[in-house]
Order: sequence, then C-alpha cells, then structure tokens
Amino acid sequence: MSTTTWDIEIQDLWGGYNDTKVLKGINGELPAGKISIILGGSGCGKSTLLRHILGLNRPMQGSIQIGGYDFFALDTKQFRKIRRRMGVLFQDGALLGSLTLGQNVGLPLSEHTKLPQATIRKIVLHKLGLVGLADYIDYYPNELSGGMRKRAGLARAIVMDPQILLCDEPTSGLDPINAAEMDQLLLSMKEHFPSMSIIVVSHDLESLHKIADNVLVINQGQAAYCGNLEGLQSSKDPYLRQLLRRQPNSIKQPSIDLGADIKAELANWLEK
Repeated sequence: MSTTTWDIEIQDLWGGYNDTKVLKGINGELPAGKISIILGGSGCGKSTLLRHILGLNRPMQGSIQIGGYDFFALDTKQFRKIRRRMGVLFQDGALLGSLTLGQNVGLPLSEHTKLPQATIRKIVLHKLGLVGLADYIDYYPNELSGGMRKRAGLARAIVMDPQILLCDEPTSGLDPINAAEMDQLLLSMKEHFPSMSIIVVSHDLESLHKIADNVLVINQGQAAYCGNLEGLQSSKDPYLRQLLRRQPNSIKQPSIDLGADIKAELANWLEK
C-alpha cells in the first residue's frame, strides 16, 4: 500500500459467528491522525467489530476499506503486510510472565524482522521511554503494577510504528490516576505518530470526553452514531442521550413471596 495515511471505512458490514449475526449493516469512518472511540453497551458488537478490523473475522457481507483498499479482497501477501502494521493493546496487557519487559515489548520485532538484538533493545528502550518505563526494561511482569503492565502493553503495540493502533478497554481495571495517565499517553501517541489511526474500544465516558476526536456508537449491532464528539454530545437521539447520561433501563422486579415457612427455615439455618 502506497498511501501514507490509512483511513478505515466500514461499508455495510455484517458479521458474527457461525449463523449468529452480531454486526448488522454497520457504516462508518475511522479517520487517520485521530482518536476514534467505539462506544456502546455490553454485547452490542464492539469487540466483534474490532476483530473484523484486525482481520481475525471475515465479513459475512460488506467490506472494510483501509487506505482505500478493500482489506479482505487483498492477496495474502498484502493482507499480511497490513496486519503487521497494526498494533494492539489488549485489555489485560497480555504480557508473557516468563519474559522480561524488554523481551515482551521486543517480541514483534524478534518474530517479524531479522534485526540484531542490540538494535531491537535500542528500539524497545525508545518505546518504553515513551510510556515512562525505560528504567524497567529488565523487570518481569509480576514485578510491576497493573498500570505499568498496561503501559508496557502499549509500548509493545507501538514497537513496530504501526499505522493503526487498536486499544481494547485501555482504562479498564485502572484506578482514576492510572486511567488518566493512560488517556494522556494515548494523546501523546497521537502527537508522536500524527498519521496513525488510533481506535479505542471503551465504556469509559471520562476517557471519551478527554481523548475522542471521532466516535462510533454501536447499538444492537448497528451504528447509532458516527461523527465528531461535539455532534454526539448535542444529539437528541434518545439512546445516545441515555448512554451519555448513564441512565439505567428499568429492571422488572416481580414480587415473589417466599412464604413464612421458607423464611423461618432460612432464619433457622442462619442461627446455627
């Protein structure tokens, strides 16, 4: 691919598992040089969409255009070439406990290039420096905090200077301070790699307001909104307003009488 920026355009995308359709005709654009957040409720199809962008699932119908090329219509060599230019930050960091931090971060370079180990270490040090972990290159994952492991996962995701960075719930499981640090790091990635397409799957509304340039909202497998953050915030759509205001659905709680005998039996056991 000769294009310098890789916009991602999703066109009438249907996808799922076996005969189960999870994505139902999604359309949207995730522009290069910006942070796009994929937002939606649990089970709406966010992770399934991420797997399609990564090329792990093939569409049942429709296409994903990357840099103007139909991703799934490319020959095997070109398909793999694009895959190598994608970095992934997994939800739990996904570090290998038997390897040092430096070895974990350098793993993609060791697998996909023939660079000397000394060169790989220099590249790894540079990437760890970008996430504030250069001093921990020879530590093992169990010697680091959860926030540090997540940051190390980000360093590994960018070690091959990807054109596309995909982040799965980067702030999940983090305390407010570490979550804010992750937001800041993603903003710094945008600054360091101005042509990179950064895609973030998230439930975190705080992060949404801090880092999002572009938002794709999925509701029941369909695109409820795709556009800039300002447009989302001003939308009058009932679902979008409910999502942004964290308003719960009503939960049916039918009154079921246990009966005096069951209550007495339970109380008797609790007294033993």
